[in-house]
Amino acid sequence: MKPVIFGLSGPVLTAAERAFFHAVRPAGYILFRRNVETRAQLRALTDSLRELEGRDDVAILVDQEGGRVARLGPPEWPAFPAGPDFDRLYELAPMSGIEAARANGHALGLMLSEVGITVDCHPILDVARPETTEAITSRAFGHEPMRVAAMGRATLEGLAAGGVVGVVKHMPGHGRALLDTHYHLPTVTASAAELEDDLAPFRTLAHASMGMTSHIVYQAWDAERPATLSPVVIEEVIRGRIGFDGLLMTDDIDMKALSGSAGDKAAGAIAAGCDVVLDCWARMAEMEEIAARLGDITPAARERLDRAMAGRVAPTGDMAALVDKRDRLLGLIEGRG
Repeated sequence: MKPVIFGLSGPVLTAAERAFFHAVRPAGYILFRRNVETRAQLRALTDSLRELEGRDDVAILVDQEGGRVARLGPPEWPAFPAGPDFDRLYELAPMSGIEAARANGHALGLMLSEVGITVDCHPILDVARPETTEAITSRAFGHEPMRVAAMGRATLEGLAAGGVVGVVKHMPGHGRALLDTHYHLPTVTASAAELEDDLAPFRTLAHASMGMTSHIVYQAWDAERPATLSPVVIEEVIRGRIGFDGLLMTDDIDMKALSGSAGDKAAGAIAAGCDVVLDCWARMAEMEEIAARLGDITPAARERLDRAMAGRVAPTGDMAALVDKRDRLLGLIEGRG
């Protein structure tokens, strides 16, 4: 098995992808809008990945947060609210905000389990600030570490009840970034003491079985390298100060915050201490380059992956009832429902 999660080019596996994935045996797969059309089509696609791997516990990922980050959407699937909606409810009634986040996560898990998706790249645990890039503020659970952790925990618990593994992101915190890492490399100048607020939600949820790095330079820890490529940030901060021992994946290495070839970025991330690399765009030449540059997944990383997938439980619950509960709680916000 190679320590990489690859994207797929379309709604069905191509012959070239099938042959390549069979030979490489990636650690998992990630889906995007180009891969989803209908429930039947998507279930057939995820079933084909399980058949290819010869096992049921394949890590099949998607970014399904709600709001602007939703790969499954109307008219085939319902729209889900984003983090700021729950933040506004928490401001009014904290326990209602937490319960709404839990019901929302549970409904998300049921929706994804129905089509064979096993991992959701959610919840986002970044602590937002007024100056934070809109790429994060439009998705975050709020500006207070305690409420971000509380609603992040509720979301993880909800996803788990729906049969899906959650991924906490973006470690060790994206909230101080003023730039969008899809297009730029941000540098955070806050002191180590100031960054304790950013670490707090991740520390509270250090038991999460999967996490994702950020492509950000933190001058207090490593002024030369973004977290994804920094042994200092990964070993001393994420594994050390946060205490995270789950599977650590990179954010998408194709994002413009990172420079260099696909193979260089992938090899650099693994050398820095990431367990697996996330490469989303299904470009065969780049996937072949990455596979050629990477050795087999380490025993420690494989154990973390197996542990995360073994922790899944059979989904339970009624999606319509959960959505109704969430919407009734969100309706407490003035102007809603």
